[in-house]
Amino acid sequence: MVSTSLSPHPVDTSRIRAAIQALQPELVSWRRHLHQKPELGFREQLTSAFIAQKLKEWGIKHQTEIAQTGIVAIIQGDRPGAVLGIRADMDALPIQEENDVPYKSQHDGMMHACGHDGHVTIALGTAYYLSQHQDFAGTVKIIFQPAEEGPGGAKPMIEAGALKNPDVDAIIGLHLWNNLPLGTVGVRSGALMAAVELFNCTIFGKGGHGAIPQQTIDSIVVASQVVTALQTIVARNIDPLESAVVTVGQLNAGTAHNVIAATAQMSGTVRYFNPHFDGYFKQRIEQVVSGICQSHGAIYKLEYESLYPPVINDERMASLVRSIAETVIESPIGVVPQCQTMGGEDMSFFLQEVPGCYFFLGAANADKDLAYPHHHPRFNFDETALGMGVEIFVRCVEQYLG
Repeated sequence: MVSTSLSPHPVDTSRIRAAIQALQPELVSWRRHLHQKPELGFREQLTSAFIAQKLKEWGIKHQTEIAQTGIVAIIQGDRPGAVLGIRADMDALPIQEENDVPYKSQHDGMMHACGHDGHVTIALGTAYYLSQHQDFAGTVKIIFQPAEEGPGGAKPMIEAGALKNPDVDAIIGLHLWNNLPLGTVGVRSGALMAAVELFNCTIFGKGGHGAIPQQTIDSIVVASQVVTALQTIVARNIDPLESAVVTVGQLNAGTAHNVIAATAQMSGTVRYFNPHFDGYFKQRIEQVVSGICQSHGAIYKLEYESLYPPVINDERMASLVRSIAETVIESPIGVVPQCQTMGGEDMSFFLQEVPGCYFFLGAANADKDLAYPHHHPRFNFDETALGMGVEIFVRCVEQYLG
């Protein structure tokens, strides 16, 4: 790893801000174009083509079709140094947009309801600025990643060599965040976002007449006891000073009011911050389900998937981002360290490979009716945040690769 200093050094902040403010109309235009053309994971063909077109216009070296639709752009400074990665996810969600705006989604049943159009725009703005101001030591590698919403594009991009040639020394990324108001940044070292694990369980009992229960094994009764017992995993097996969630989000069984159901199906999610719990919940859930089914004479089928590990920020990189955010965000609130969420993100895979920092950029503005939550059909954000994001990224580059 190339040795770098994260201590502050002089940066011409007025030059950076003036250039980015001049770029703001273009940022809005790019974001609105992308917003009208949302695409689901690993199908981001139009989005990828738009990114590649801009990079080509600016003379930025880039590689396309990484993990199907991903792109890696490389911008070299005017002298040797370390390699800093910047990651932006670019997929949309299967949601019908309900916003009445001129740039509304043109793709039926698809919408940028999580801000990834903004993430791509901020990364593009950073790429453009750096292509015009290459007075830094080292290399910036901008990673445009598909399929964050699922099934996950970070791991396939890493496996395809996105962090290699040249090898990335550290990485940063952001998420536009409507849980924070415009003019704030959520950043902390350690765990920021939770691991995401999913399970599906089918209980096989014995159906029969609702008036003759002794001839049956009631899958609904068994499933109900399973749901209740699963809550004791966090309540009675996890240290109260730790944070974890076990949620059963679906429970389906039965066909009629007087028929005891032969099968019941449930599905849910598990979240936690501490990597120490990797594998624990899978084992414990199976023990609970197995024990209850055995006591009733039922059998079961359990499918369990560990989707994303927790997002763990490196202390030094988080300190770098925090110090820069404090200078960029000129508001009374500014930097918010109490910003953990049980939401998940596959940025975690990049952070497992190299030290880095993922942070939240506040983008909600209730006065403009831009405060709907993520994944809502009326999600939207204050586009002023776009320039803020570019400025934070650019200053991180100039500080880290000074």
